[in-house]
Amino acid sequence: MEVKRRTARSLVTKLGSVSEQSRAEALAELRLLTKHDPDIRPIIADAGAIPYLAETLYSDAHDAQDNAAATLLNLSISSRDSLMSTRGLLDALSHALGHHATSTSPSAVQSSAATLHSLLVVDSYRPIIGSKRDIAYSLIDIIKKPNSPPRSIKDALKAIFGIALYPLNRSTLIDLGAVAALFSIVLKDGRVGIVEDATAVIAQVAGCEESEAEFAKFSGIRVLMDLVDLSTGSSGRIKENAIGALLNLARSGGERVTREIREVGVEVVEGIRDVSEKGSSKGKGKAVGLLKLIEGGSVSGEFSI
Repeated sequence: MEVKRRTARSLVTKLGSVSEQSRAEALAELRLLTKHDPDIRPIIADAGAIPYLAETLYSDAHDAQDNAAATLLNLSISSRDSLMSTRGLLDALSHALGHHATSTSPSAVQSSAATLHSLLVVDSYRPIIGSKRDIAYSLIDIIKKPNSPPRSIKDALKAIFGIALYPLNRSTLIDLGAVAALFSIVLKDGRVGIVEDATAVIAQVAGCEESEAEFAKFSGIRVLMDLVDLSTGSSGRIKENAIGALLNLARSGGERVTREIREVGVEVVEGIRDVSEKGSSKGKGKAVGLLKLIEGGSVSGEFSI
Protein backbone atom coordinates (compact mmCIF):
# COMPACT_ATOMS: atom_id res chain seq x y z
CA MET A 1 0.00 0.00 0.00
CA GLU A 2 2.88 2.36 0.73
CA VAL A 3 4.08 1.99 -2.85
CA LYS A 4 0.62 2.90 -4.08
CA ARG A 5 0.52 5.93 -1.81
CA ARG A 6 3.87 7.15 -3.16
CA THR A 7 2.67 6.59 -6.71
CA ALA A 8 -0.51 8.52 -6.03
CA ARG A 9 1.34 11.45 -4.43
CA SER A 10 3.80 11.57 -7.31
CA LEU A 11 1.05 11.64 -9.93
CA VAL A 12 -0.95 14.32 -8.09
CA THR A 13 2.21 16.44 -7.88
CA LYS A 14 2.54 16.09 -11.67
CA LEU A 15 -1.06 17.22 -12.10
CA GLY A 16 0.00 20.55 -10.61
CA SER A 17 3.09 20.84 -12.81
CA VAL A 18 3.64 23.79 -15.13
CA SER A 19 4.65 21.26 -17.79
CA GLU A 20 1.73 20.33 -20.02
CA GLN A 21 3.45 17.08 -20.95
CA SER A 22 3.85 16.09 -17.29
CA ARG A 23 0.19 16.81 -16.62
CA ALA A 24 -0.87 14.81 -19.69
CA GLU A 25 1.26 11.83 -18.68
CA ALA A 26 -0.11 11.91 -15.14
CA LEU A 27 -3.71 12.06 -16.39
CA ALA A 28 -3.20 9.10 -18.71
CA GLU A 29 -1.59 7.04 -15.94
CA LEU A 30 -4.28 7.93 -13.40
CA ARG A 31 -6.95 6.83 -15.83
CA LEU A 32 -5.31 3.43 -16.29
CA LEU A 33 -4.60 2.91 -12.60
CA THR A 34 -8.12 3.78 -11.48
CA LYS A 35 -9.60 1.55 -14.17
CA HIS A 36 -7.58 -1.57 -13.36
CA ASP A 37 -6.79 -1.23 -9.63
CA PRO A 38 -9.82 -0.72 -7.36
CA ASP A 39 -7.57 -0.52 -4.27
CA ILE A 40 -5.78 2.58 -5.49
CA ARG A 41 -8.94 4.62 -6.13
CA PRO A 42 -9.44 5.86 -2.55
CA ILE A 43 -5.70 6.42 -2.22
CA ILE A 44 -5.68 8.67 -5.29
CA ALA A 45 -8.76 10.52 -4.03
CA ASP A 46 -7.14 11.04 -0.60
CA ALA A 47 -3.96 12.28 -2.28
CA GLY A 48 -5.85 15.29 -3.62
CA ALA A 49 -6.35 14.37 -7.27
CA ILE A 50 -10.03 15.30 -7.54
CA PRO A 51 -9.70 19.14 -7.62
CA TYR A 52 -7.11 18.88 -10.40
CA LEU A 53 -9.28 16.45 -12.35
CA ALA A 54 -12.30 18.72 -11.99
CA GLU A 55 -10.29 21.73 -13.16
CA THR A 56 -9.13 19.78 -16.22
CA LEU A 57 -12.72 19.46 -17.43
CA TYR A 58 -12.47 23.15 -18.36
CA SER A 59 -9.52 22.41 -20.66
CA ASP A 60 -9.86 22.76 -24.42
CA ALA A 61 -7.67 19.69 -24.98
CA HIS A 62 -9.85 16.66 -25.70
CA ASP A 63 -7.29 14.12 -24.52
CA ALA A 64 -7.03 15.89 -21.17
CA GLN A 65 -10.83 16.11 -20.87
CA ASP A 66 -11.23 12.44 -21.73
CA ASN A 67 -8.66 11.22 -19.21
CA ALA A 68 -9.87 13.52 -16.43
CA ALA A 69 -13.55 12.62 -16.91
CA ALA A 70 -12.82 8.89 -17.16
CA THR A 71 -10.71 9.03 -14.00
CA LEU A 72 -13.50 10.82 -12.12
CA LEU A 73 -15.91 8.14 -13.27
CA ASN A 74 -13.56 5.41 -12.02
CA LEU A 75 -13.14 7.19 -8.67
CA SER A 76 -16.91 7.56 -8.30
CA ILE A 77 -17.22 3.80 -7.98
CA SER A 78 -15.63 3.76 -4.54
CA SER A 79 -14.96 7.39 -3.53
CA ARG A 80 -18.32 9.08 -3.96
CA ASP A 81 -18.03 11.04 -0.70
CA SER A 82 -14.66 12.43 -1.77
CA LEU A 83 -16.09 13.62 -5.07
CA MET A 84 -19.19 15.23 -3.56
CA SER A 85 -17.16 16.99 -0.88
CA THR A 86 -14.85 18.55 -3.46
CA ARG A 87 -15.76 22.17 -4.03
CA GLY A 88 -16.56 22.89 -7.66
CA LEU A 89 -16.85 19.25 -8.75
CA LEU A 90 -20.51 19.53 -9.78
CA ASP A 91 -19.84 22.84 -11.53
CA ALA A 92 -17.05 21.22 -13.53
CA LEU A 93 -19.29 18.32 -14.55
CA SER A 94 -21.97 20.84 -15.49
CA HIS A 95 -19.47 22.73 -17.64
CA ALA A 96 -18.47 19.57 -19.48
CA LEU A 97 -22.10 18.63 -20.11
CA GLY A 98 -23.12 22.17 -21.02
CA HIS A 99 -20.57 22.27 -23.83
CA HIS A 100 -21.52 18.86 -25.23
CA ALA A 101 -22.18 20.31 -28.67
CA THR A 102 -19.09 22.52 -28.83
CA SER A 103 -15.87 22.23 -26.86
CA THR A 104 -16.33 19.03 -24.81
CA SER A 105 -15.42 15.72 -26.46
CA PRO A 106 -18.17 13.09 -26.71
CA SER A 107 -16.15 10.75 -24.50
CA ALA A 108 -15.81 13.36 -21.75
CA VAL A 109 -19.54 14.14 -21.99
CA GLN A 110 -20.36 10.46 -21.58
CA SER A 111 -18.00 9.97 -18.63
CA SER A 112 -19.34 13.12 -16.95
CA ALA A 113 -22.95 11.95 -17.28
CA ALA A 114 -21.97 8.46 -16.10
CA THR A 115 -20.19 9.99 -13.09
CA LEU A 116 -23.42 11.77 -12.13
CA HIS A 117 -25.34 8.53 -12.52
CA SER A 118 -22.83 6.84 -10.20
CA LEU A 119 -23.13 9.61 -7.60
CA LEU A 120 -26.94 9.50 -7.79
CA VAL A 121 -26.86 5.95 -6.43
CA VAL A 122 -26.61 7.64 -3.01
CA ASP A 123 -30.06 8.82 -1.89
CA SER A 124 -28.79 11.89 -0.06
CA TYR A 125 -27.02 13.20 -3.17
CA ARG A 126 -30.16 13.26 -5.32
CA PRO A 127 -31.61 16.52 -3.92
CA ILE A 128 -28.18 18.17 -4.08
CA ILE A 129 -27.55 17.27 -7.72
CA GLY A 130 -31.19 17.87 -8.63
CA SER A 131 -30.99 21.41 -7.26
CA LYS A 132 -28.35 22.21 -9.91
CA ARG A 133 -30.73 23.25 -12.68
CA ASP A 134 -27.84 23.79 -15.10
CA ILE A 135 -26.93 20.09 -14.82
CA ALA A 136 -30.50 18.96 -15.48
CA TYR A 137 -30.83 21.44 -18.34
CA SER A 138 -27.66 20.18 -20.02
CA LEU A 139 -28.66 16.53 -19.66
CA ILE A 140 -32.05 17.27 -21.22
CA ASP A 141 -30.37 19.22 -24.00
CA ILE A 142 -28.21 16.18 -24.81
CA ILE A 143 -31.25 13.92 -25.25
CA LYS A 144 -33.04 16.62 -27.29
CA LYS A 145 -30.31 17.11 -29.87
CA PRO A 146 -30.77 14.75 -32.86
CA ASN A 147 -27.01 14.70 -33.53
CA SER A 148 -26.03 13.60 -30.01
CA PRO A 149 -24.13 10.28 -30.07
CA PRO A 150 -26.27 7.31 -28.91
CA ARG A 151 -23.90 6.64 -26.00
CA SER A 152 -24.23 10.26 -24.83
CA ILE A 153 -28.03 9.97 -24.95
CA LYS A 154 -28.01 6.72 -22.96
CA ASP A 155 -25.65 8.10 -20.30
CA ALA A 156 -27.69 11.31 -20.05
CA LEU A 157 -30.94 9.34 -19.68
CA LYS A 158 -29.45 7.28 -16.86
CA ALA A 159 -28.36 10.44 -15.05
CA ILE A 160 -31.81 12.00 -15.51
CA PHE A 161 -33.36 8.80 -14.15
CA GLY A 162 -31.20 9.13 -11.04
CA ILE A 163 -32.28 12.74 -10.59
CA ALA A 164 -35.95 11.77 -11.02
CA LEU A 165 -35.73 9.17 -8.25
CA TYR A 166 -36.00 12.10 -5.80
CA PRO A 167 -39.68 13.17 -5.99
CA LEU A 168 -39.06 16.91 -5.56
CA ASN A 169 -36.76 16.93 -8.60
CA ARG A 170 -39.52 15.81 -10.97
CA SER A 171 -41.23 19.19 -11.27
CA THR A 172 -37.86 20.76 -12.10
CA LEU A 173 -37.33 18.26 -14.92
CA ILE A 174 -40.81 19.09 -16.24
CA ASP A 175 -40.07 22.85 -16.07
CA LEU A 176 -36.90 22.30 -18.10
CA GLY A 177 -38.69 20.45 -20.90
CA ALA A 178 -37.84 16.85 -20.08
CA VAL A 179 -41.26 15.45 -20.99
CA ALA A 180 -41.20 16.83 -24.54
CA ALA A 181 -37.70 15.44 -25.09
CA LEU A 182 -38.59 12.04 -23.64
CA PHE A 183 -41.76 11.57 -25.69
CA SER A 184 -39.89 12.70 -28.79
CA ILE A 185 -37.45 9.81 -28.24
CA VAL A 186 -40.30 7.35 -27.74
CA LEU A 187 -42.06 8.45 -30.93
CA LYS A 188 -39.08 8.98 -33.23
CA ASP A 189 -36.14 6.90 -32.01
CA GLY A 190 -36.06 3.31 -33.20
CA ARG A 191 -33.22 2.17 -30.95
CA VAL A 192 -34.80 -0.18 -28.42
CA GLY A 193 -32.25 0.37 -25.64
CA ILE A 194 -32.65 4.15 -25.79
CA VAL A 195 -36.46 3.93 -25.81
CA GLU A 196 -36.29 1.57 -22.83
CA ASP A 197 -34.22 4.09 -20.88
CA ALA A 198 -36.50 6.97 -21.94
CA THR A 199 -39.64 5.17 -20.78
CA ALA A 200 -37.95 4.39 -17.45
CA VAL A 201 -37.47 8.12 -16.91
CA ILE A 202 -41.04 8.86 -18.05
CA ALA A 203 -42.33 6.45 -15.41
CA GLN A 204 -40.48 8.38 -12.71
CA VAL A 205 -41.42 11.86 -13.91
CA ALA A 206 -45.07 10.76 -14.03
CA GLY A 207 -45.03 10.60 -10.25
CA CYS A 208 -45.70 14.28 -9.50
CA GLU A 209 -48.70 16.61 -9.60
CA GLU A 210 -47.36 18.60 -12.56
CA SER A 211 -47.19 15.51 -14.77
CA GLU A 212 -50.92 15.41 -15.55
CA ALA A 213 -51.01 18.68 -17.49
CA GLU A 214 -47.58 18.17 -19.06
CA PHE A 215 -48.27 14.63 -20.30
CA ALA A 216 -51.59 15.80 -21.78
CA LYS A 217 -49.70 18.16 -24.13
CA PHE A 218 -48.16 15.13 -25.83
CA SER A 219 -51.13 12.73 -25.67
CA GLY A 220 -49.05 10.93 -23.07
CA ILE A 221 -51.67 8.42 -21.94
CA ARG A 222 -52.41 7.37 -25.51
CA VAL A 223 -48.71 7.05 -26.36
CA LEU A 224 -48.03 4.94 -23.27
CA MET A 225 -51.04 2.70 -23.94
CA ASP A 226 -49.86 2.20 -27.53
CA LEU A 227 -46.53 0.94 -26.18
CA VAL A 228 -48.41 -1.71 -24.18
CA ASP A 229 -50.48 -2.82 -27.19
CA LEU A 230 -49.32 -6.25 -28.38
CA SER A 231 -49.45 -5.12 -32.02
CA THR A 232 -46.71 -2.49 -31.53
CA GLY A 233 -44.07 -5.11 -30.69
CA SER A 234 -42.53 -3.15 -27.83
CA SER A 235 -39.92 -4.90 -25.68
CA GLY A 236 -40.96 -6.29 -22.31
CA ARG A 237 -39.07 -3.57 -20.47
CA ILE A 238 -40.75 -0.81 -22.49
CA LYS A 239 -44.19 -2.26 -21.72
CA GLU A 240 -43.44 -2.52 -18.01
CA ASN A 241 -42.12 1.06 -17.92
CA ALA A 242 -45.21 2.31 -19.74
CA ILE A 243 -47.49 0.51 -17.28
CA GLY A 244 -45.51 1.95 -14.36
CA ALA A 245 -45.87 5.44 -15.86
CA LEU A 246 -49.64 5.04 -16.22
CA LEU A 247 -49.97 3.89 -12.62
CA ASN A 248 -47.88 6.81 -11.37
CA LEU A 249 -49.97 9.22 -13.47
CA ALA A 250 -53.13 7.81 -11.90
CA ARG A 251 -51.68 8.15 -8.41
CA SER A 252 -50.50 11.73 -8.88
CA GLY A 253 -53.33 12.98 -11.13
CA GLY A 254 -57.00 13.61 -10.68
CA GLU A 255 -60.13 11.73 -11.62
CA ARG A 256 -59.85 12.90 -15.24
CA VAL A 257 -56.57 11.01 -15.63
CA THR A 258 -58.01 7.86 -14.08
CA ARG A 259 -61.06 8.10 -16.36
CA GLU A 260 -58.90 8.50 -19.49
CA ILE A 261 -56.67 5.59 -18.48
CA ARG A 262 -59.77 3.42 -18.08
CA GLU A 263 -61.21 4.48 -21.44
CA VAL A 264 -58.02 3.97 -23.41
CA GLY A 265 -56.86 0.96 -21.40
CA VAL A 266 -59.86 -1.14 -22.43
CA GLU A 267 -58.38 -1.21 -25.95
CA VAL A 268 -55.07 -2.75 -24.82
CA VAL A 269 -56.18 -5.06 -22.03
CA GLU A 270 -54.58 -8.04 -23.74
CA GLY A 271 -51.18 -6.34 -23.73
CA ILE A 272 -51.49 -5.49 -20.05
CA ARG A 273 -52.65 -9.02 -19.24
CA ASP A 274 -49.66 -10.39 -21.17
CA VAL A 275 -47.30 -8.46 -18.88
CA SER A 276 -49.22 -9.62 -15.80
CA GLU A 277 -48.53 -13.21 -16.86
CA LYS A 278 -45.09 -13.06 -18.48
CA GLY A 279 -43.40 -9.96 -17.10
CA SER A 280 -40.80 -9.58 -14.38
CA SER A 281 -41.98 -9.84 -10.77
CA LYS A 282 -42.23 -6.04 -10.53
CA GLY A 283 -43.82 -5.81 -13.96
CA LYS A 284 -46.47 -8.37 -13.08
CA GLY A 285 -47.43 -6.40 -9.97
CA LYS A 286 -47.74 -3.16 -11.96
CA ALA A 287 -49.82 -4.84 -14.66
CA VAL A 288 -52.20 -6.34 -12.11
CA GLY A 289 -52.60 -2.90 -10.54
CA LEU A 290 -53.38 -1.30 -13.90
CA LEU A 291 -55.89 -4.02 -14.79
CA LYS A 292 -57.69 -3.43 -11.49
CA LEU A 293 -57.76 0.30 -12.21
CA ILE A 294 -59.21 -0.22 -15.71
CA GLU A 295 -61.83 -2.58 -14.34
CA GLY A 296 -63.06 0.15 -12.01
CA GLY A 297 -60.92 -0.30 -8.92
CA SER A 298 -59.13 2.45 -7.07
CA VAL A 299 -55.44 3.17 -7.39
CA SER A 300 -53.41 2.82 -4.23
CA GLY A 301 -49.93 2.12 -2.97
CA GLU A 302 -46.60 3.81 -3.52
CA PHE A 303 -45.28 5.14 -6.81
CA SER A 304 -43.84 2.51 -9.17
CA ILE A 305 -40.12 2.40 -9.85
